[in-house]
Amino acid sequence: MPPYSLDDFSFDLRRAVPPAETWVGSGTGTVTQLTGTVCGVGGWFAPPYAAPDSRLTVSFEVDGRSIVDAARPGAGDRGLLPTGGTWRPDRLTRRGTYHHYAEGELVSLAVESTLTPRHSSPGYELVLTISNRTGNTHEVVIEPELSRTRARRVPLSDWGWVPPEAGSDDAITLTHGELTAIVEPHGSVTFTLGVGTTDVPTTDALRVWESRVAQAVGHLPTVSSDIPGLEQYYRRSLASGLVCWWDHPDFVTTPFIATSGLDGGALCAYAWDTGGYAPNVLSLMLGDDVLSIIESLLEADLTDRYAIAPDGTGLGVAYAYSGWSLVALARAAAAERSLDPALVARLYDVLITLDKGFQPDDETGVLRDYGNQSNLLEMRGSGWEHVVASPNAERAWALETLAELSDITGAALPADELREAAQQIRSEVIRQLWDSEAGWFRSRYPDGHTELAYSIQAFDVLRSGACPPDVADALVKQLRPGAFLGEYGVSSVSAEDERHYEIADIDWSGAGAYTGEGPQLALTLWEQGRPEIAWDVLCRLLWMGEHYPYFPQDHYCDKPGAPATGRRINIIAGLAGAEAILTGLAGIRPHPDGSLHINPNPVAAGTIELRGLTYRDHTIDVVVAPDHTGITVDGRQVSPGQVIPPR
Repeated sequence: MPPYSLDDFSFDLRRAVPPAETWVGSGTGTVTQLTGTVCGVGGWFAPPYAAPDSRLTVSFEVDGRSIVDAARPGAGDRGLLPTGGTWRPDRLTRRGTYHHYAEGELVSLAVESTLTPRHSSPGYELVLTISNRTGNTHEVVIEPELSRTRARRVPLSDWGWVPPEAGSDDAITLTHGELTAIVEPHGSVTFTLGVGTTDVPTTDALRVWESRVAQAVGHLPTVSSDIPGLEQYYRRSLASGLVCWWDHPDFVTTPFIATSGLDGGALCAYAWDTGGYAPNVLSLMLGDDVLSIIESLLEADLTDRYAIAPDGTGLGVAYAYSGWSLVALARAAAAERSLDPALVARLYDVLITLDKGFQPDDETGVLRDYGNQSNLLEMRGSGWEHVVASPNAERAWALETLAELSDITGAALPADELREAAQQIRSEVIRQLWDSEAGWFRSRYPDGHTELAYSIQAFDVLRSGACPPDVADALVKQLRPGAFLGEYGVSSVSAEDERHYEIADIDWSGAGAYTGEGPQLALTLWEQGRPEIAWDVLCRLLWMGEHYPYFPQDHYCDKPGAPATGRRINIIAGLAGAEAILTGLAGIRPHPDGSLHINPNPVAAGTIELRGLTYRDHTIDVVVAPDHTGITVDGRQVSPGQVIPPR
């Protein structure tokens, strides 16, 4: 039995905060509701079809009385009123009420709609159930109206960051059975509507989802805790990964892990998001399929592209973090299985070629000039650009990791040279860029101009092993309220940095952060042996598990919420929350030689239990309590820090 079922990922929509639109996916298509309605349906995507402007509205007649479904403001009879609903990865269920006494008769109806995107066929199904709460008999007529729009055919190579626009290629049809029914006293009736471009039978979406969940979470542990919000945060993190999981037969891999995709945007795979934020959790979810994901990214020319479209076509420009991210995912993959030395050699070739695409620094040639924001993090002001501490430090980590993978697999890379180059890079990052007076890294432009941009990216230098103790201490001192720490997360730019901090573009320019950054920072701090501040960072994020069905692209740090529009509404980096809990808080650290180190980090806030992690045929349970830890491997107690050898 898998540790979690679909119902374990259910979410009460009454608790949702913006983004207002809630989407649901099948693995081959997605669809959203019309906000404020009980039965209305908005746009949908089922590659190659895009129908963002499609609309289905439903009204009712009960004994000749018209009832609208529009949540109109005002007093009196305003039609069907929403009362809440439930999101589940495979469906969206909404509920509404109509209760009015007029002309001597009470009409009291409960209406429930279940919206399910079709699997393997473009479109969706909407099932309406109308329940009579009185002793009267009613004649009910439903009146669906489908907008006169058509679906656009978009080549798979064109599904990038921006959702496809509407078009007029293929007709969208509405199918249904009888639309009139008699509802007996205290009885109910059900109507089924179908919308799509074809009448081809669909695959049983529920069965597909059950199989997908069994595969994706089958090796992961269940998490329970008396710490408010922690358990839900973990589940919502896993849900964020599940909704990025596509099994479209025409995609380059099955499964295909999209960066986002629910709203039609970022139905592509960025190497950075895919490998950079939760490589260990993603590798556990994918099993051996992780190798196909790595291969598909290597097939694209990442020396000149940052992502692949669903058919494997390269998209965008060269991205400074792509090589490091792929190496991180390969390292996680190696921990659970033997890697082909040829794969390690290809990773090396890509990393070296990518590095050669960026100019050496003008002092020693050891560091790289990573250009402007188009190759980096897309801040909107000048600052963290050109010769920067990160990703130069990540480059050092990647070279050293490739040397380690070469030793393990026999890839015959120049391992000693790679380790030497890594050490040189780390030394030069500190020598050239560290400003001891400011306690921060400078970035240097080609003409010698420097900037002190207090970007969250500096903490990746800490994670990459480039910081001596005094530098690490100075960096961590910046993690305080009013600077990087907000009540509801971390800021991507310190609020004390008046030149670079802003409140509009929150993912990389301040007032919030890209969703993977907060938990990754917490994990970094645990890895660096700073458990108190690590927990202080992570606990600020736990509200997200209570208020999102899946995590959005970014969120604010000074208030609980995210931008309502203009962002992707889901993100694969949401898995970073689970990664921080498993590998940081619980201290479960896989190594590329197949060994496992477990060294939990107790917190005063309460107890965390992880049950049923499977790793290389081991079954592992971990209990982390304020006053003790308990680790069981295959039914046998082991001590914290003990190395578990590979099988």
